[in-house]
Amino acid sequence: MPTDERFSVPLYSVSEAARHLDVPSSTFRTWARGYLRRSEGRRPVTGEPIVTTLPGDAGVCVPFVGLAEGHALAAIRGAGVPLQRIRPALDLLQRELGIEHVLASRSLYTDGAELLFDFAEREGDTPEARSARDLVVVRNGQRVFNDVVDSYLRRVEFADDGWAQRIHLRKYGDADVVVDPQRSFGIPIFARGAVRVETVIAAFKSGTDLDGLTAEYGVPRDDLLSVLRVHTEAA
Repeated sequence: MPTDERFSVPLYSVSEAARHLDVPSSTFRTWARGYLRRSEGRRPVTGEPIVTTLPGDAGVCVPFVGLAEGHALAAIRGAGVPLQRIRPALDLLQRELGIEHVLASRSLYTDGAELLFDFAEREGDTPEARSARDLVVVRNGQRVFNDVVDSYLRRVEFADDGWAQRIHLRKYGDADVVVDPQRSFGIPIFARGAVRVETVIAAFKSGTDLDGLTAEYGVPRDDLLSVLRVHTEAA
């Protein structure tokens, strides 16, 4: 298993990771902590954690690899597939590819759709098989992820070792905002200008206009507008 900072250094709290990926904190908490659900007259239903966490201070427990795993899970969620129905297929991917952190691996993107399709064919008409089919389409004779999943997965950059090294965050729309564990401690920054998003927002709140922000930080005006729009809508 890799031992670099992407795997070994906690960078985010659960709520911070959820906010960066634009998913509810309760959803990311389920991914990170697992769940136990009880219904009257039925056996308890449990789900194991699926996102990597580490011991950390002040609630900071999610390393970059955990954020990358959460990004892949957000793609599955965006396609409308319940996680509990896709868990068997994810377990299969991990076994078949022999990779523990498969959701943060380039192998998911290169081989995952084919393996999910094969899983669905073997399982037949079970709920799990139908869920796997919802993630995969056949184009030109090839099994590939559907448009929703593909739009998420294309936002990940991989290092030469095959593991995720940078994520272009979806929540900021057309603005190119990235998280990179080697830059600004994994805090979201503008890809062009390399300034933290929170720094620009603070300057805007303090009265700096768009022209001033562009001149001071080197961030394209369109990127600024997209980020400020997202920030305003979330406020």
